[in-house]
Amino acid sequence: MSTRLLIRDIDIADFLTSATWSGHSEKPNRTLTLQFKNTIDGRYKAFAVSNGEAIQYFINNKRIFVGSVFDTDINESGNMTVTCYDRNYYTLKSKATRQFKNKKASEIVKQLAKDFGIPVGNIEDTGYVIPKLILRNHSLYDMMQKAMYLTYKQTKKRFFFGNVDGKLTLMQHKNNVTPWILAAGSNLTSASYSISMEDTKTQVQVVGGKDNKLTHTAKSVASQKLYGIMQHYEEMDEKATTSQVKQRAESLLKELNVLNDQASVSAIGIIDVVTGCGVYVREPMTGLAGGYYVTSDSHTFSDGKHEMKLEISASLDLPKIEISDEELGIEKPQKPKKKKAKKDAKKTDKDDKDAKATTKK
Repeated sequence: MSTRLLIRDIDIADFLTSATWSGHSEKPNRTLTLQFKNTIDGRYKAFAVSNGEAIQYFINNKRIFVGSVFDTDINESGNMTVTCYDRNYYTLKSKATRQFKNKKASEIVKQLAKDFGIPVGNIEDTGYVIPKLILRNHSLYDMMQKAMYLTYKQTKKRFFFGNVDGKLTLMQHKNNVTPWILAAGSNLTSASYSISMEDTKTQVQVVGGKDNKLTHTAKSVASQKLYGIMQHYEEMDEKATTSQVKQRAESLLKELNVLNDQASVSAIGIIDVVTGCGVYVREPMTGLAGGYYVTSDSHTFSDGKHEMKLEISASLDLPKIEISDEELGIEKPQKPKKKKAKKDAKKTDKDDKDAKATTKK
């Protein structure tokens, strides 16, 4: 395995002791963490690394990372750690207020990237036109995520961010599922699989309406036989209707009546296996068998070896995103002004007559 690490177009790979290249499904960017022995004689630095400088990293002549230095740390022995992020990270570093009308999520991504100087590559057309989206004091990434979530609700199509040659990309998920095989006795080095019912709920009670008089309880009889009664309780506002209370309870039960499982594997590194792609795993002890999606990845390059650690899931669930009616441009009906009571009007007339009588005296 050959490596090159360019800073100011100077290759400093000979000083590199290890590099970790990673990504996560809930983050827009990838991270490159570098470990150096930044000295020749043990007394002085061999080279300078400054915040903001451009970094390029190559594996076997393939450029896998283009980004900027964000953090540096060095000790008295010359051991140095440098943390770099690709340009997608800048979507987290800026906040703004924007109003979008009749725009696709892909158009919103392009517009925000242009406004804040973030280079873009291939941005796939997301299709759905969002009627209105009003976002105040949000990070660029939050704005993009909300637009993507609205698109998903309408089309059931999921899009994810990438970065190719230093440029922000947006790709529909189905276009990036390539099943790499990870198998025990072959390229799989370790695996673990945990299942927990710590957060599981088998019953949901929702109340709402005036004085919380509306109540609906949704339950899973099958789950209660297995795990017992574990209830989630929630209150809605006084404007909630019977159907809304029921719908909320049923929806919450589907969301909460599940066991939380988590799987992770380590394997001989494959450059193309990154967050969002698919892998096929076969490991008999843990019972992992079948297709999974990578929800986070960490690739380590050291001593000529490439190893990777992956968090995997049977599905790529969207992060929970809340969008208010105000953000969707839905105005709440204003309450009609109350008319003054006739009694109050008569009292005012009487007060006026008393005042006039006093004046005449």
